[in-house]
Amino acid sequence: MSILHIKNITEYHRLMQLPKPQHPLVSVVNFADIKRKENITVSSFTHGFYSIALKQVFNGKMKYGQQEYDFDEGVLAFIAPNQVMRIEVEDEQKLNHSGRLLIFHPDFLWNTSLAQKIKQYDFFGYELTEALHLSDKEQNTLTDLMQNINQEYNSNIDKFSQDVLISQLELLLTYSERFYHRQFITRKKSNHRILEQFETLLNNYFKSKDLQENGLPTVNYLSASLNLSSNYLSRLLKTITGKSPQEYIHEKLMQLAKEKLSTTELTVNEIAYSLGFEHPQSFGKLFKKKTELTPLEFRKLYN
Repeated sequence: MSILHIKNITEYHRLMQLPKPQHPLVSVVNFADIKRKENITVSSFTHGFYSIALKQVFNGKMKYGQQEYDFDEGVLAFIAPNQVMRIEVEDEQKLNHSGRLLIFHPDFLWNTSLAQKIKQYDFFGYELTEALHLSDKEQNTLTDLMQNINQEYNSNIDKFSQDVLISQLELLLTYSERFYHRQFITRKKSNHRILEQFETLLNNYFKSKDLQENGLPTVNYLSASLNLSSNYLSRLLKTITGKSPQEYIHEKLMQLAKEKLSTTELTVNEIAYSLGFEHPQSFGKLFKKKTELTPLEFRKLYN
């Protein structure tokens, strides 16, 4: 499979037959203005910059990693640098999409507070199937911010321009964080279905030989089994339950450990090995941390 690597914003503008960017490190693009060159035959590509895509109409399918997504109206997607994407359009059908695309190079953030803070916005690690679905009001808020960014870098650049642009970008990301939080809360039915699937997956894992043979399940294993990104699963669980996946796993583990300590005659070492611990001391340390009792002290409560 041929992959097109688009290193910077100037190259992106040239390939999409857009006017030369007004700023070399940040640009707001109207999707309706994009005209891909006909000699570009590859459909898979990577960007050397961050992308925030506000899709309003899109008649193609987009793949990001292993996930495929049909965009609806009012969807916001976040794509980190160097992620492989693929656009698919039905044969003989012209790509038709509208909305805005905000792109900015990592160098644009250099020597600003956002250079480190952007790593905290975990939605850049979500799959496209986990995109943000916007209300009309939310869509207008983000559209206005993109327009403000566009207006600022098209004005005469002065010593305040960088600070203003960074502030506008940070505000857009903060609003996106707020809207994602709203989505986790309002989409209760689908989110609780994921939680039920997570519970079932975890229970089945603990009942199988996998626990003893492979140790505790990793967040990556659990999220992949649910066809979710690890970042999305972590955020969803934290919003619904107040616990991280690791805390959730440890809670389940402690329930099973308490059951074995109170209802079996297995030694503490045997219980530790059955729960996937290579070293019984690690089990004892975790148990004491979670319960404020040693395994033997807990067992004495039931004998």
